[in-house]
Amino acid sequence: MGGRVSGRLSFVCGVLGAAFLGCALFFFALTSGAERAVASSASATSSYTHVGVASCAGSTCHGRSEPTGKVVRQDEILQWQSASSRTGAHSRAFAVLATPRGQAIASKLGIGSATSAGECLGCHADPAFAGKGPRWHVEDGVGCESCHGGAQQWLSSHYAVGQTHAANVARGLYPLEQPRARAEKCLDCHFGSDKPGQFVSHRIMAAGHPRVAFEVDLFSALQQHHDEDADYIRRKGRTNNVQLWAVGQASAVSRATTLFANPRLGTDGIFPEIYFFDCHTCHRQIVDGPNGKANWVPNPGRPIPSGMPAFNDENMIMLSAAARIAAPGMAAKFDADSKAFHAAMARDRGAAVAAARRLGASAGALADAMGRASLGRGETFAIIDSISSSAITARFTDYEGSAQAVMAIDTLLNALVRQGHVSQDRARNARGAIDRAYKAVGNSNAYRPAEFRAALGQAAASIRALK
Repeated sequence: MGGRVSGRLSFVCGVLGAAFLGCALFFFALTSGAERAVASSASATSSYTHVGVASCAGSTCHGRSEPTGKVVRQDEILQWQSASSRTGAHSRAFAVLATPRGQAIASKLGIGSATSAGECLGCHADPAFAGKGPRWHVEDGVGCESCHGGAQQWLSSHYAVGQTHAANVARGLYPLEQPRARAEKCLDCHFGSDKPGQFVSHRIMAAGHPRVAFEVDLFSALQQHHDEDADYIRRKGRTNNVQLWAVGQASAVSRATTLFANPRLGTDGIFPEIYFFDCHTCHRQIVDGPNGKANWVPNPGRPIPSGMPAFNDENMIMLSAAARIAAPGMAAKFDADSKAFHAAMARDRGAAVAAARRLGASAGALADAMGRASLGRGETFAIIDSISSSAITARFTDYEGSAQAVMAIDTLLNALVRQGHVSQDRARNARGAIDRAYKAVGNSNAYRPAEFRAALGQAAASIRALK
């Protein structure tokens, strides 16, 4: 586990903000049948009372001090509430609201104490929208049921002899083993949703909240409390990390366009909601006068006028790279819809919303396709080559997309190792180049597109050599 995430852990802490893990300041108008099924499942799991972390903490359940259980580890509560490790970040989510930084953000926003503000509790505590049992406590932070669903109906049945995972899901257990379902659940807090307290607006970030970022395979690895052993695979299937990554990228594009099209969330006064835009298209050094020169780089994926803020397309870029390999018959339409969306942003909100819905539908269809695709050794190497191809690297003009690219090639290499296609010893040969790529996005204020592209190309070449 440590080998999988060590490089990415330092990147997450250093690049997305040291408070991101240590303090846990974490960050469907679509048409596909699978997405409607996920939405239906999410709706069902959110309709049950949350009974609280203490209901899961017995020594015969998940409260052991050592991982000695025959079926599951049974020390999951200990891992979840670890005071300092990355696996304890969710349990620390509420506590950080009372820190000076949390209170300073709340003060700037004028929302009273962060520990009681709805704008904060939607993600820094268990969002038990359907009801709270007597053992539910806000101080528990992001507890078991935040991710696994309200346990009112499945708490007893999920450990009963003869019960199946499918039966428990029918009673409200959230199906996190399904890539699309997991991505949608994580996105609620790690990207945003239209539910109460689950949207980090530009105003909240301006008050001091870290920039929101999301990559479902990385975040899953950092928070994993279970062992994917033979029993797990028999009950829930083996995780395909490449598939999880690809579905996560598609789900993020789908979520972004859906939220943008929401009239309540997509605007802020006379302005569009700036949260949706790439930070560095605005936050750049101002250089003018007779010796001034442009400090932006043209992006072939964004047909917009110079000087116009660009919609944050980090997930669009990654999805485009993946679609060329995993769903080539759909890739051209997605790219066309992506460009059309950017172009519509230069016209008016009505055109942009219509284009966002078309792009969201394309992304949703790709999420379904990725969920069905067989992504093995050949496809994984091909996606890495796609990310580092000239067609894609030309779109790495801003920090956010480049950060996603580094996480992607690291995720894909780790998937090759986990699936037995590349040995851990051989993978170490590529780590130095990947670390240099991480360094190229180590400081958002010192980001240089040309330097990053070179570093990414070297990292991809080092992985290609493992074939």
